[in-house]
Amino acid sequence: MSIGLHNSEFKNPVVRWVDQRLPVFTMMQKEYGTFPTPRNFNYFWNFGALAMVTLMIMIATGIFLSMHYAAHTGLAFDSVERIMRDVNFGWLIRYIHMNGASMFFIVVYIHIFRGMYYGSYKAPRELLWMLGVVIFLLMMATAFMGYVLPWGQMSFWGATVITNLFSAFPVVGSHIVELLWGGMSVDNPTLNRFFSLHYLLPFVIFGVVFLHVAALHITGSNNPLGIEPKGPQDTLPFHPYYTAKDSVGLVVYFIVFAVLVFFAPNYLGHPDNYIPANPLVTPPHIVPEWYFLPYYAILRAVPDKLGGVLLMFGSILIWFVLPWLDRSPVRSMRFRPLARVFFLLWTACFLVLLWVGAKPAEGTYVLIARIATAYYFAYFLVVLPLLARLERPLPLPESISRPVLGGGPLPMGAAAKPMEKA
Repeated sequence: MSIGLHNSEFKNPVVRWVDQRLPVFTMMQKEYGTFPTPRNFNYFWNFGALAMVTLMIMIATGIFLSMHYAAHTGLAFDSVERIMRDVNFGWLIRYIHMNGASMFFIVVYIHIFRGMYYGSYKAPRELLWMLGVVIFLLMMATAFMGYVLPWGQMSFWGATVITNLFSAFPVVGSHIVELLWGGMSVDNPTLNRFFSLHYLLPFVIFGVVFLHVAALHITGSNNPLGIEPKGPQDTLPFHPYYTAKDSVGLVVYFIVFAVLVFFAPNYLGHPDNYIPANPLVTPPHIVPEWYFLPYYAILRAVPDKLGGVLLMFGSILIWFVLPWLDRSPVRSMRFRPLARVFFLLWTACFLVLLWVGAKPAEGTYVLIARIATAYYFAYFLVVLPLLARLERPLPLPESISRPVLGGGPLPMGAAAKPMEKA
């Protein structure tokens, strides 16, 4: 072997030749083959892999759609209709991309809520969690701009309403709105900017995902018990154990995805978006896509425009400081009965906000939105800090392997009793 070549252990001569000069296969084997992972993962840990697969699907279908899309206010709507009717399998590619956005948010929401329930945001994984929040914010920006591109009624008026929110900021607000519009109203420059950014941001997301995964492989994965592995007996190599488990989840996911695409492709959309954009006709009820509805409900729950905008953005930005708001030394809510109850109430409030966001901002709906908004923020700013001081968690197992192998939840530090002979 020549001096300077990497010592590759692969037997295939082609793979070894490449790996000696560029050790990508060794890196993949280390990070996704022999990488030690806790042996007690449940199926909630599938959703990170599902999110990665969905991102790749969205990028691939988006590239194909961009080949036929015309980013011009006079052509955009007709170009989408041409994709649906004249381009070979254009209807399929568009429906995969359109419903893929909803599936992406479903997967990511479950991924986030799993992280909150099992305490995956706590030390030493604070930066890992914060990178995940950055990914979510980039997803929201990408999805909003993508929703504008078909240039239907809801696209145009949704863009008008959401971009106008920035005008609530004093001094700089009007300048931000003009920068987003590229002029004095939502028009052709706006559509061009949104198309360019919608094409670019998925690749930015991919870069942040790379950092997210790198941070994960430095700190290691959390697990349902919320305790760190004590040794080899607590871990399994990622392959073949979790590649097989992820494959099962992926098959189920693709079945659900296919049912949505082939049997209910427009179920999660709005019918007004199949009407060409008309600046002179305002829809009776302007609503964003379903995955924005909780934040839209928070926005409308506050009578003051600036206050509503600040709370709407604050409802996500508060996730950045979650590791420091929850100071409990116990990660998993399996051992925190009170925290589990309050978290389930918070999840219920989130779903209530999602429901209220699709309703008119009047009467009882406004009252419900205000109550849900109040608890949404109280959970982070009041409940979690108090629980860290007042709650008495249940005893933790001494290791991951003990409950997995049927040993029961022996408290940390307690001596295991010797096994009696039969």
